[in-house]
Amino acid sequence: MIFKSYLLEQNNLVIYNYKAFLFYGENQGLKKEFKEKIKLDKKGLEILNLFQDEILKNQNILINEIKNKSLFEKEKVVFINEANDKIVPIIEDIVEQIEGEKIFIFSDVLDKKSKLRNLFEKSKIYGASPCYKDNEITLRNIIADKLKNYEGMSPQIGNLLIQNTNLDRNKILNEINKIQSYFVDKAIAIDKINQLLNIKSSDDFNELKDEALKGNKIKTNRLLADTIFNSENNIFYLNSINQRINRLNEIENLKLQNQNMETLIANLKPPVFWKDKSTLIDQAKKWNKKKIKQALNKTFRVEISIKSNSSINKDILIKNLIVELCQTANAS
Repeated sequence: MIFKSYLLEQNNLVIYNYKAFLFYGENQGLKKEFKEKIKLDKKGLEILNLFQDEILKNQNILINEIKNKSLFEKEKVVFINEANDKIVPIIEDIVEQIEGEKIFIFSDVLDKKSKLRNLFEKSKIYGASPCYKDNEITLRNIIADKLKNYEGMSPQIGNLLIQNTNLDRNKILNEINKIQSYFVDKAIAIDKINQLLNIKSSDDFNELKDEALKGNKIKTNRLLADTIFNSENNIFYLNSINQRINRLNEIENLKLQNQNMETLIANLKPPVFWKDKSTLIDQAKKWNKKKIKQALNKTFRVEISIKSNSSINKDILIKNLIVELCQTANAS
């Protein structure tokens, strides 16, 4: 039986009608919220937190834990994390032996052919809810609801939270918790929000660096305006830029082997993280030996200036460097 996640958010009691219930999808924050709701609903009961790998190594662990109840226990709650199709035979076997227990299974993305997904979605004795990625509207509603009683809450603060978390519910909830813990008098001071939320961390600088090296002028300008530079991290910023430029230089050297770009990048050592491959391919199309040499000369001059002149505005140097790199990427 399939249930829409937004309906369960409004009323999740239906999940307890099933001996086993599956939450799957990429939305880690939403799955975490469902876990917390279950813990709250079943407060006072023993909750077992297991991972599929440990169950597969010892298939008796699940049935033993369920059967091992004291005289005062009528029900247990079991969380099975990081599950996939390998857990299906065990679940089918264990459900027949369940009395008062409830099993909740949490999985990442499951395709339509998944045995686990099909078992839970097509059966009347199991329940399932896909947890897809949030959009901006749903996240704004979450922010508005959780901070509705706070004086000073404004669309500007909502925008900061959205921009700072890349539409990640888990990050949104963490930032909301920070606000709720800090502003205990329920009066939000806008001048303290940026510092509290640590807006524009190293992850944000990496995004700025990547867009500049792709030659994306529009995104680079927007990110330059949004990013807060920490003067203590200027050498880190330079190192991050140099590491990527040197990586592009490696790719340029390997182009002589006449491999296609994806194969070439797949063979790099150390290997490129999968999330970074498309960005690196876009950048490699923009850069050649001449541009790379120019870029390394620019970063070298900026590093000398930062280290030799304590009174110089280092943030301006880094920002100017970013602009120059974006221009170089687009040069013919």
